[in-house]
This record gives sequence, structure tokens and C-alpha cells, in this order.
Amino acid sequence: MRMVVPGALGLALLLGLGGCALPSAAQPSAAALSVDQSADFAAWLGALRSEAASEGISAATLDAAFAGVSAPLPRVLELDRSQPEFVQTFSGYMKNRLSDARIRRGREMLELHRDLFSDIERRYGVQPQYLVAFWALESNFGDYTGGFSVINALATLAFDERRAAFFRGELLTALRIIDAGHISSGAMTGSWAGAMGQCQFMPSTFAGYAVDGDGDGRIDIWQSLPDVMHSAANYLSRAGWRSGERWGREVVLPAGFDFALAGTGVRRTVSEWAALGVLRADGSALGQADLEASVILPAGAAGPAFLGYNNFRTTMVWNRSTFYAISVGHLADRFMGEGPIQHMPEEEERALARADVEELQGLLNSAGVDAGETDGVLGSRTRDAVREYQLRNRLTPDGHPSFELLEILRNANRQ
Repeated sequence: MRMVVPGALGLALLLGLGGCALPSAAQPSAAALSVDQSADFAAWLGALRSEAASEGISAATLDAAFAGVSAPLPRVLELDRSQPEFVQTFSGYMKNRLSDARIRRGREMLELHRDLFSDIERRYGVQPQYLVAFWALESNFGDYTGGFSVINALATLAFDERRAAFFRGELLTALRIIDAGHISSGAMTGSWAGAMGQCQFMPSTFAGYAVDGDGDGRIDIWQSLPDVMHSAANYLSRAGWRSGERWGREVVLPAGFDFALAGTGVRRTVSEWAALGVLRADGSALGQADLEASVILPAGAAGPAFLGYNNFRTTMVWNRSTFYAISVGHLADRFMGEGPIQHMPEEEERALARADVEELQGLLNSAGVDAGETDGVLGSRTRDAVREYQLRNRLTPDGHPSFELLEILRNANRQ
């Protein structure tokens, strides 16, 4: 999971955490470094150890934690620098995360741990189906929590210059967690970027939100399900989760809908959306309520539409991805017996390759719309630029960077 002491979780998400790290057997041994590089790492590690000791971390903890840390892990650096060749489509994303087997297992987990979840809901106000959805997506119900040594992975990333300050802080926090007796250094495993346990907390998130749910005096988000679920619920509750409210719902937009109203930056009450002609996915009336909601278009105007409520926005504190937030909410709905998304396109849209995104960004910049650096990353700045270009050229302003839009830009550039 991801939440931070503002900002840490979000960065963790951008680093690609979420229960998908390779098992430890897949980690290659450290490639041979040059003599100078080895000396630099050794000196750096010595200084880090001195800093940790000055903060009160015991020599025994430091000895155990750094016993197997002799060089940066090449696989961690490789994963840190790797970028997906293609941008995942909403349809593809959902297919990969909402299998029938996962839905069945989630329902089984809700029944098996009913008493635990009921107690947590009373204490934190987070409904069980949502906790199980986060659990399923983060670590496949605890099956895949990552096989990297968190200390070695964080030491690798803290030694690297790209985000050294952030990861140095995470490494020192991880050492404090070990020193407090919550977990041994050998058992502190996680993703390549240091996300830990069944809920994939970064060390700073653990320090700020993890809870001893089973009352044994330590917090074990690796093996203790009460600790995992109390910690996740505590995080969500403190991030603003509202008890008794759903995450959102699929809707149908009226003909002539003003797509400038779409996006998380625009909020209207459910009653106001109903007055604009927004309906439930089955065509029935939306109803009247003071809940604030945003229209979410994960695949643009041609794809399904959703209303995202407060708990949708809270989910995006955990993970800033719109796709992720919808998948959590929809998976929770499926656990409770609701049906699949009703208005998925019959054919999956063509995925953009990273080179396509770079080209799209360059063409937007050439057209006088500021898309920022041509880095191949579809961030909010690129999407805002897409919407601005669409508005200027009387296209549907859904802000969706599609292959069709790339073709339009290519043709315009040839003229």
C-alpha cells in the first residue's frame, strides 16, 4: 500500500510498488564493481552506519542489518531505471486484476475472517470488502510480498544519486523498525523499492500508521493478518475514509455532456450530476444525495464512465492511479455480489508505446500546447495538454491521450 507522511507513499507508487517484486531467487548476485566503486560504497555505508548509530540505533541491529550488504544490487538499479514499453490500457489493466478466481477467493477471505473484519470496521470505519480489495491488489492476499532484502534494496537506492535523500530516510526508518524489535533484518523482505509486507508499506508509512492488531507488542505486517488489516484500516481512516459510504459507481453520461466537467478537479453533488442527466449504469435514476463526486473517464469518452466519491479520492491517497482506485472499488463491489462493468468497449483500444507517448508530447509542444518534457510518461501535465489541444481544436475534451489523437496530431503536423 502507499500512503506517506505526505508524499512518501505517492512517490512509492510512482516507483512501481505493489506486490510485484521478483522473488529473491531472481536477484542476481552483485555484479563486480570497480575497485573505486566498491571503495565508494564501503565509505558511504560506513558514514550511513555512523549516522544511524548517532540516532541511537544499536550496534547489534546495525551488525545484523548490514551483514550481507557489500555492494549495490544490480537488479534493483535495473528495475529502478526500467520503463514499460507500452502504456497499459484500462481494459487490459482491469482484466489483469479482476479474475473470477480472485473474486471467489476474496469472498472466501471475507467469510473466513469475518470476526476480524467486523472488529476493524467498528474501530476504523473501513468496510471489510475494501480492505480485502486492497489486500488482493497489493500482495494477492499475502502470497506475493516481494523477495528482496529491504535493507539491501534501500541501501542500493540510497547510494544511487537519483533519489538518494528519500531512500536514505527510508533506510534509516527501516533500521529503527528493526531496532524496535518488530521484525528481524533477515525477515524484513519486500519489493525492489522497499515496500514491505502484505499491505506494501514503505518504512515511513509503517512508522506513521502501522498498528499492533494482535496485541503481542510488535507490529508484523508480513505474517500477522490482524496487524496487516489494522494497519491498512488505520491508514485509510486517517487519510479520510468515510464509514458507510461506497467508493463510487459506474454511470451513463447524457448526450451532449460537457466533458470539460470530467476529472477529479471538478466536484458536484450527486443531486447536481443527476440534474445534468447522469444516470446509473443500468439507465435508472441516479438519485438525490449531497455526496460530492467527480466524473472519471479512465478510457476517455469512448470508454466507461464513473462517479468517484470521497472514498475514491481516499484510495488515490494510497495510490495515485485512477486505474488502481477504480479497480479497488469495483473489486470490492464484486466481492459483494455486484456485476461486471457494463459499458466496457467491445474492442480494447490500441495501446500507446513509450515512443508514441514521446512523439505525442513533442507534437503537442510543437502545436503550442505545453506538455512538458518528452519523457514518455503520461502524467497529469501531458493529460492537461491533451485536453487543452482538444478544446482548441473542437475535439471531445476528455483529456485522454489515445492513438487516434496521435494520428490527428501527426496529420496536423504534416500540413
